[in-house]
Amino acid sequence: MRVDTMTYPEALALTRSRAVDYLELTKPRVTLLVLVTVAAGTLLASRGTLNLAALVHTLLGTALVAGGAAALNQFLERHTDALMRRTENRPLPAGRLQPPEVLVFGSLLGLAGVVYLALALRHPLASLVAGLTFVSYVFLYTPLKRKTALNTLVGAVPGALPPVIGWTAVSGTLDPGVLVLFLILFLWQIPHFLAIAWIYREDYARAGLQMLPVVDGDGGMTGRQMVSYCLALIPASLAPVGLGLAGWWYLGAAMVLGFGFLACVVGFNHQHSLSRARRVVQASLIYLPALMAMLLVDGKGWM
Repeated sequence: MRVDTMTYPEALALTRSRAVDYLELTKPRVTLLVLVTVAAGTLLASRGTLNLAALVHTLLGTALVAGGAAALNQFLERHTDALMRRTENRPLPAGRLQPPEVLVFGSLLGLAGVVYLALALRHPLASLVAGLTFVSYVFLYTPLKRKTALNTLVGAVPGALPPVIGWTAVSGTLDPGVLVLFLILFLWQIPHFLAIAWIYREDYARAGLQMLPVVDGDGGMTGRQMVSYCLALIPASLAPVGLGLAGWWYLGAAMVLGFGFLACVVGFNHQHSLSRARRVVQASLIYLPALMAMLLVDGKGWM
């Protein structure tokens, strides 16, 4: 049907459909979780009165960077996405959007986010960290998924940088506190993403992606790595107390959350089932927002 012969309701429906597809390119749920960690870094780095304008600018700029990275990730993975049931209905493999427009959209979004942070914030380090996040996610992690099972470790680096963006937006420095936040995010991602990869390992194998659960047939190595990183996460999550970023309330919450997460991971290690892998994913999605919220509530004296 030619556009000029469409009725107004049909044209409006088409416009809305394309808008939804462009929004889907940005992976809004993932981006929202990213922004939670950005906000945590920004608020924890603030001393005295919160600079609300800096928080808003940081969240907006990072949202643009994260959305652009997600769109370019889907551009680069459009062929493998078409081979996987969980991704075959994304805008590119389903044919609702074309590769050139997604390439332009993702590139402009990412560039706009980095430039926005550079212009809107006092400290240029935040925009540099955002640029590093964008480049490492799109040009290192994404292509490595087809080459090596180590891609999860590489991808955990840009995944752990958002709170660093928030922290440096306010302080302009890489203090020990933000390095602890980076470490917490890095360690948390390994059991989280390995559980997801286990659930969809057949899809990943069909697409030729070298995720650890694909090359680890019996799941033994996958389970051991999940347990190891989760064990390392517990002391890392307690480090903010030693640095004076939080107190006893946070300490108690971090221990409860950490051992609860570990229990789910150990359960998967004993029985490599889909239900236990899903339980790990659910626990991880409770753990991170709850830990960040408690760190803010206790660390900023909101109790």
